[in-house]
Amino acid sequence: MKYNTMKNILPVLLAGMMLFSCAKKLDLFPQNDFTSQNAYANAEGYRSVLAKVYGGLATTGNAGPAGASDIQGLDEGSQSPFIRGFFNCQELPTDEAVVAWNDQTIKDFHNLSWSSSDPFLKGIYARLVYNVMIANEYLRESTNEKLASRGITGNDATNIQASRAEVRFIRAFNYWAMMDLFGRTTFIDETNNVGTELPKERLRGELFTYIETELKAIETALKAPRTMEYGRVDQGACWALLARMYLNAQVYTGNARFTDAITYALKVINGGYTLHNNYRELFMADNDKRISEIIFAIGCDGLRTKSFGNTSFLCHAAAGDDANDFGINGGWYGYRATKGLADRFSDLTGATDRRAMFITSSFGVSPAQIAISDVSNFGNGLHVNKWRNIRSDGLGVSDVNRDFADIDFPLFRLSEMLLIYAESVLRGGTGGDVATAVTYVNRIRQRAFGNTSGDINSSQLTTDFILDERARELYWEGHRRTDLIRYNRLTTGTYLWPWKGGVASGTSVDSKFNIFPIPASNRTANPNLSQNPGY
Repeated sequence: MKYNTMKNILPVLLAGMMLFSCAKKLDLFPQNDFTSQNAYANAEGYRSVLAKVYGGLATTGNAGPAGASDIQGLDEGSQSPFIRGFFNCQELPTDEAVVAWNDQTIKDFHNLSWSSSDPFLKGIYARLVYNVMIANEYLRESTNEKLASRGITGNDATNIQASRAEVRFIRAFNYWAMMDLFGRTTFIDETNNVGTELPKERLRGELFTYIETELKAIETALKAPRTMEYGRVDQGACWALLARMYLNAQVYTGNARFTDAITYALKVINGGYTLHNNYRELFMADNDKRISEIIFAIGCDGLRTKSFGNTSFLCHAAAGDDANDFGINGGWYGYRATKGLADRFSDLTGATDRRAMFITSSFGVSPAQIAISDVSNFGNGLHVNKWRNIRSDGLGVSDVNRDFADIDFPLFRLSEMLLIYAESVLRGGTGGDVATAVTYVNRIRQRAFGNTSGDINSSQLTTDFILDERARELYWEGHRRTDLIRYNRLTTGTYLWPWKGGVASGTSVDSKFNIFPIPASNRTANPNLSQNPGY
């Protein structure tokens, strides 16, 4: 059974602290019927709320998997989870994922045809706002003055003060997701008069500056890389988010920051991390052991963080009759990849590139059937077997019924930083060199191929190669939409994949779909919010 302090203490909070937001007031601070005087009465109470701050990325409510949702008025399993919502936004509009279901507007994602009334977009927007608000509450209640007024002193006070940097990171990460997906957002921090004023709006450039400032402010307050207990934030996570932001800064702000991307990627690379020797084990039920490569992960546990929207979703939704291969008790017959992902690999059986973790037996998924003729037919398409609720050590998983997965969701891995370095060098960033970039890429490929047969040389290292290598290395981890936008290939006709834009052979779509619309209901609740162009 996997163990993590945050995951073990979370049920304590879920049993007593009921924080929720009304669907019609998602831009307001959530009501709290478990008062701050009770929640923060002692150090253990603070630790419980800290678990809730982290838990907002893995769970959806205070009962788990359903029944006391954080966000009322939305489906708790499919619309309000972070991981599931983020996956839908980052993977479904791309070549890496397509869904067979007809649930409400879910097919609009791959068709690149969503609108401001989409319930799934309303859900991920609400989740991000909710997570920010929980972080804000913790920061309001953990000042020196508040601790002193409650008689919390000594090591307890010191530890709570130190945790504020972690909470500021979690808040910054949620704002990063909002910036990347929606480009603008309700903005509220711990200084706002909650419940008495409508939050103001911040646009993408303003959000970028805010997040960058926050991350740099907390950098030295966080523990050094790999010295914090697993599942909690340290400097490595802070540097990794900055590197990712700087790689995409030209999209976010109009100004390239590739030199800064190199600087912060190198901070992570030189932070004591190494690539784990077995790629598959990074996505198995005991991946909490892969601390050499995983910089920060969302903790998921089959008993303590039950949800239909965390990594349990990534296993069930990708499985059909082959559920045992995913380590779960039944498939949902839903998500696959298109031939666009298949074409990134030279050998679909995985005999060459071992990252090609695809099911080719169930439903007769042969190369011929990978070219999807019917999106609604789960038998068509490339079946992705990357996420498996199976332990590499052969021991049993936490949930013996195999309903809910133990697989943690890596938000940052070392390999992403190596690829950020390489791409930033090729795009003109200073402080790095092509020879080192080739070395970094070949480290990734040597793990993938098991030897040097997949090594490349400097003439083969191009930005196009990096885009393909990112697909091979990072597929189904929530990167593809952002990558295609950076390369100007999500909406244009430069790169087509099956059923892009709802057309079998793929088609270009309106450039407005490079960003998601602000949900109409949120704009109704808060007139301070404006809309993205074209919606």
